[in-house]
Amino acid sequence: MLTVERFKRAREALQGILLDTSLIHSKYFSQLCGNQVYFKPENLQVTGAYKVRGAFTKVSMLSEEEKARGLVTASAGNHAQGVAYAARTAGVEATIVMPTTTPLVKVNSTKEYGAHVLLHGGCYDESFSEALRLAEDKGMTLVHPFNDLDVALGQGTIAYEIFKDLPDVDIILVPVGGGGLATGVSTLAKLLNPHVQVYGVEPCGAACVAASLEAGHVVTLDAAVTIADGVAVKTPGDKLLPYLQKNLDGIIQIEDDELVDAFLDMMERHKLIVENAGLLTVAALNHLEVRNKNVVSVLSGGNMDVITIASLVQHGLINRGRVFTFSVLLPDRPGELLGVAEVVCAQQGNIIKLEHNQFVSINRQSAVELRVTLEAFGLAHRERILNALRERGFEARLVPTTAVSD
Repeated sequence: MLTVERFKRAREALQGILLDTSLIHSKYFSQLCGNQVYFKPENLQVTGAYKVRGAFTKVSMLSEEEKARGLVTASAGNHAQGVAYAARTAGVEATIVMPTTTPLVKVNSTKEYGAHVLLHGGCYDESFSEALRLAEDKGMTLVHPFNDLDVALGQGTIAYEIFKDLPDVDIILVPVGGGGLATGVSTLAKLLNPHVQVYGVEPCGAACVAASLEAGHVVTLDAAVTIADGVAVKTPGDKLLPYLQKNLDGIIQIEDDELVDAFLDMMERHKLIVENAGLLTVAALNHLEVRNKNVVSVLSGGNMDVITIASLVQHGLINRGRVFTFSVLLPDRPGELLGVAEVVCAQQGNIIKLEHNQFVSINRQSAVELRVTLEAFGLAHRERILNALRERGFEARLVPTTAVSD
């Protein structure tokens, strides 16, 4: 059972382990959604995510015999680092099975904590099957990433810290994958204040908890397709579902495109790197149908590789019209390109890439294609530039922007 006394013991076990992740008030997001928004920045936690809470709590409760057999787990990254860190602290061996799609930064960080990493399967569920096989064949002690009430106890300690920083919190938004974080936080939050509302937030492409709550029993999805790799889970924890049914006030589902915009906002407004799973609760702020409430958004982690970061920044700029590409057909004669450049300059656009294709027509004297990639101030500015080109006689056509630079 998840009781206040057990949560207290979990909090005590974590003393001296955790970093301070005090709430951060966001003026920008507060104005955007009409509530007072606070972020719980677990992306700044030791190992870069909240998962160290549950992993360390679980390992601290194991017997010496269980530790001596060695630990094994499966994880897309954050739980892996949490178990590796806890194992190193306890002086025991750990084997982590990770999906082959796991970002390199998470793989390397896990290895740096001293764990043995085995890449297996294309998603978490396939990795877990391999971890389960290792536990059975080699007698290793399995540390489940979410379907374990001891793990949920550790994750739930976040609620103590939220209430300490903001006693009159009205709404808590929690990312949901397998359900461990949502179980711990929602259960303790309701024990501390039955009136607080807790919402789980899932990606539309991996909404296994939403499906399970609707069905009234654990549901396994056919696939988990989302850029939020940390919550790409097909089957939620059966031990957790009763707590989620009792304590969650609802599920908010988020499209992947919303995470791209949220990433750009967090970087520009708060200078915080938050991974896609952690951005779920940021995107969910726009889905709240209430106003003038104190809302806490849990940022679950921040472990991202630089290639993913670069891709998210670029796609975020494109989504908001701050980078775009247009195409025009021009006669192949001197001065035509200058005319286009003059219009762009007059409208304060900044050209960052040009492509001149003479082979778009068999009669290149008749027409060549010019593709121009620009920086702009946003969607409205983009339309002003395109309209100015058309008024000048250029048939400017918006085309997909595939790359800012080669």
